[in-house]
Amino acid sequence: ETYCDILVKYKSDLARPFDEATSFLNNIELQLSNLCKGPSRSCVSDEAAGSSEDDFSGGELEIPEFQPRNEDRDLKDKLLRKYSGYISSLKHEFSKKKKKGKLPKEARQTLLEWWNLHYKWPYPTEADKIALAESTGLDQKQINNWFINQRKRHWKPSENMQFAVMDSLSAPFFIDD
Repeated sequence: ETYCDILVKYKSDLARPFDEATSFLNNIELQLSNLCKGPSRSCVSDEAAGSSEDDFSGGELEIPEFQPRNEDRDLKDKLLRKYSGYISSLKHEFSKKKKKGKLPKEARQTLLEWWNLHYKWPYPTEADKIALAESTGLDQKQINNWFINQRKRHWKPSENMQFAVMDSLSAPFFIDD
């Protein structure tokens, strides 16, 4: 019973920071969504409508709506001034990382040739990967990904292969005298 009580206490202690973080992040997400929606939608209309609406309204209804938009715009301007360099570099990075599509035909052919020669165990060594990278002009990451995808899509190790791998893993533990 004491053990269960301790576990319940630990669970509540661990859940509290998680719940607080979730609540905080939901609040930030809501603020960011309001920031993105509000000023961009109504920047021009606020400035243009300000002089004509102020003359005709008592201002009681306009102040609650107008004040957060102004603060949001100021905050957005401050953030843009402070982080504009970082944002532009991120935009540049994201534009570079767009999916480039299929690999060049010659590179795929070279990788397939290696694959066919080593079909029983298609796991290239680091030296193989370097050599393939040099001969194909691809990055090692692209080569790694190609082999991962190729094995997932086209390679089924035989049962003998699975047993051989298991035997090689267990061999050091069972030494016959």
